[in-house]
Amino acid sequence: MVEESLNAARQDDPSRTVIVVAHRLSTIQSCDLICVLGPNGRFLESGTHNELMARGDAYYRFVHDHVI
Repeated sequence: MVEESLNAARQDDPSRTVIVVAHRLSTIQSCDLICVLGPNGRFLESGTHNELMARGDAYYRFVHDHVI
């Protein structure tokens, strides 16, 4: 349901800025910019899914902990 709403928003107005707070990887993988927060809401890193995976830091560990 959330992913359907995000897709509809993208199609309706591609220039629209949408802020998504999510724990489900499938919800955020296609976002233009992913901001990763750590304990106590501390900012850790940001980038696209591919950029964050290439870095191998917090987002990478999150993906591997939840996919594998």
